[in-house]
Amino acid sequence: MSASERSEAVLVLEDGRTWRGRPYGALGSTVGEAVFATGMTGYQETLTDPSYHRQVVVMTAPHIGNTGVNDDDDESRRIWVAGYVVRDPARRASNWRSRRELADELVAQGVVGISHVDTRSITRHLRERGAMRVGVFSGPDAARGAEDLLAEVRAARPMAGASLCGEVSTSEPYVVAAVGERRLRVAAIDLGIKAMTPRRMAERGIEVHVLPQSATMDDVRAVGADGVFFSNGPGDPAASAHPIELLREVLDARLPFFGICFGNQMLGRALGFGTYKLGYGHRGINQPVLDRATGRVEVTAHNHGFAVDAPADGPVGTGFGRAEVSHVCLNDGVVEGLRCLDVPAFSVQYHPEAAAGPHDAAHLFDRFADLMAASKEGRR
Repeated sequence: MSASERSEAVLVLEDGRTWRGRPYGALGSTVGEAVFATGMTGYQETLTDPSYHRQVVVMTAPHIGNTGVNDDDDESRRIWVAGYVVRDPARRASNWRSRRELADELVAQGVVGISHVDTRSITRHLRERGAMRVGVFSGPDAARGAEDLLAEVRAARPMAGASLCGEVSTSEPYVVAAVGERRLRVAAIDLGIKAMTPRRMAERGIEVHVLPQSATMDDVRAVGADGVFFSNGPGDPAASAHPIELLREVLDARLPFFGICFGNQMLGRALGFGTYKLGYGHRGINQPVLDRATGRVEVTAHNHGFAVDAPADGPVGTGFGRAEVSHVCLNDGVVEGLRCLDVPAFSVQYHPEAAAGPHDAAHLFDRFADLMAASKEGRR
């Protein structure tokens, strides 16, 4: 038994509820927002998704680490989760693609976690009480007094009101080349973009210019964009003023627009709708969503703690013409997509680029390509 297995770790929620287990990953302390993810696969993609910045992720699947860590599935340049909570970590990885053990990768990147805790109990608590601040403490930090640990958790910044996309966005523009012949060019605003997103567009002959979240309309025009994409990302959409203003300029210019997740919330706010914090959010790869135009139900991947507050009973007027709710979640009725009827813009709250899946909604990238191609032809 290793030294970390012999030592103790403790998880402390801001309401005072605690669980004790073993350290998993780096020793030390971390604080963030406690959330749970229901995917039974794809933990490497979850860990490296920038949308999880400042969140401590509780995995509901009991066995984590079975397939190790490889060099192909990262969604970004690093692990972004603030902490990691699992029930039964794998003793060793068993997969032909594995290059490293997950526990070793967590240590290498300084991610503090806890294992051998009842993640079902933690998840039920968060479902009943809502997402809240949390701390994970291991090694010498776990021996500190309970009141001291709880005070540190309650001193952590809440997610509501947090502007975080600037902390995860690229600092310099870069280009993802089209696969095969280039048909179109997109300016993708990185609010926390996942690597799979520009890859899915590149597969459709789209050259993707990934720009920092601070990009201006002049930057968009400079790349000769046929359309604009807003990515997923962390934080409170109400606190991200600059991307909203940029998007209003995009809509004014009638450039085709597609937004995913945080990008959907940006479109909602640009159109004049509000956003609000969900009780415990949607995080997993098994969420049923209804496409209201076709009646088709798609199983989709989600990672969001905020949602758009828009009327679902028909088109409404906005400063950019009429808009409507295009998709809703069948579990709770949350708005999962928006469509503008008088400007070429649409968005979804879920992830059509999802890795490790599902891929029910991948056709939305084709829809974006068609929208850009039609707009480009109309300008000739």
